[in-house]
Amino acid sequence: MLLNRKLRTTYAAKLKRQSEDVPVYIPGGTFLMGSDAHYPEEAPAHKVTVPPFWMDRTPVTNRQFGAFIRATGYITTAEKVPDASDYPGALPNMLFAGSLVFDPPREPVDLRHSWKWWTYRKGVNWQHPYGPGSSIAGRDHYPVVHVTFEDAARYAAWAGKDLPTEAEWEFAARGGLEGADFAWGNEFAPDGRQMANTWQGQFPIQNSRLDGYERTSPVRTYPPNGYGLYDMIGNVWEWTKDYYSAKHDPLGVQSCCCSDKPNSDAVERSYDPRESAIRIPRKVLKGGSHLCAPNYCRRYRPAARHPQPVDTSTCHIGFRCITRERAGGEPKAPFDGETR
Repeated sequence: MLLNRKLRTTYAAKLKRQSEDVPVYIPGGTFLMGSDAHYPEEAPAHKVTVPPFWMDRTPVTNRQFGAFIRATGYITTAEKVPDASDYPGALPNMLFAGSLVFDPPREPVDLRHSWKWWTYRKGVNWQHPYGPGSSIAGRDHYPVVHVTFEDAARYAAWAGKDLPTEAEWEFAARGGLEGADFAWGNEFAPDGRQMANTWQGQFPIQNSRLDGYERTSPVRTYPPNGYGLYDMIGNVWEWTKDYYSAKHDPLGVQSCCCSDKPNSDAVERSYDPRESAIRIPRKVLKGGSHLCAPNYCRRYRPAARHPQPVDTSTCHIGFRCITRERAGGEPKAPFDGETR
């Protein structure tokens, strides 16, 4: 009897994992991408057409990423010592394996100085999200974090998938709602209900946790959008394939299709103008995170976007994958990220 109960419990857990891993079919179409009403980098709002594709219901979880690591032996960027030649002028004592962790100050700070709440900490990586003494035990269904663009792309290739373009990501995030501020409509907390894991209170010193979480939350904690996708807003930022530029290019210089050949002009525009000595390309992040707050970063919206150097990982950046249709419209077989 006890054995049968254990088998039933194990089988039920496996079925739950499989149902979570089944991707969602996104029908594609023409939509109004970006916004003219919020941050300047979201403008101009313009019509974009995306073909149909499949998208993972949730960001890639610790469970799924762990399967990738076990199968391949891959070592993430945060687990490697940086190459000094890539960082001219860097102090030798800062060249160690690690990642960026949110470290809230104890008193109000100038919000222009993000270094006041970010710490590059030794020994931080996807398995140890806050340092060598931390662990992801019991956090199988939390989004994996401390992954760079390369880490995300390597996982996607192993899974037979890809990372979405910015246009694909935003189309999916809107869930069929044209021009709405949020993935669920125009009201941030309808009837007082928290719809995503964001920051409530005065960032970065006080979080009232009205949504129940101070840091990341398990995927599927909040309601899905109109396409059945979870955590498109809040929890963790998500990598996209597009190089960042200060504004949208409606003429399509930044491709919203799926070419893997980098446009040299797009790469050049993606460099941070404040870091002339360091030539690290930046990609577009989408969706906002649990650290986005009304008084600092109101980027928990489908139109919002943010630049991120491809070599930099943090405790609030993850990713999800997509599968595009084959030529002729036949969908590729979805892969669940765990078994081949």
